[in-house]
Amino acid sequence: MPIPPLPALVTLVAMVGFLATVMLVGAARVKHGVKPPSVVGPEPFERALRVQQNTLEQLMVFLPCFWLAVAFSSEPVATALGFVWVGGRVAFAVGYLQAAEKRAAGFAISFTSSIVLLVMALLGVLARLG
Repeated sequence: MPIPPLPALVTLVAMVGFLATVMLVGAARVKHGVKPPSVVGPEPFERALRVQQNTLEQLMVFLPCFWLAVAFSSEPVATALGFVWVGGRVAFAVGYLQAAEKRAAGFAISFTSSIVLLVMALLGVLARLG
């Protein structure tokens, strides 16, 4: 089965977003003088690090659920939810980098997208088994 281009684009955009969080942590290390391997520093550095870590944690759920929903449920719906997930992660990062309490909306958007993708994937797989 050939890989569909729009879901592939979602994956690539998600990876670019994650790499951007890696670069933000590097820039925050330099700006605030936090030398590796330390993960403790001024609050702006720690927020940048949490954005990166949380995004990585969420990618581990999102990517398999996304691709299983694409394969076993609805490619167009899963793709749309994938783009919503990416938007939620951007909103999460922008909010969290400003203040920890501003992260909630972006987290809710991306987390809800992941849950819907998980349900889509699960129902799609069960339907094929049944």
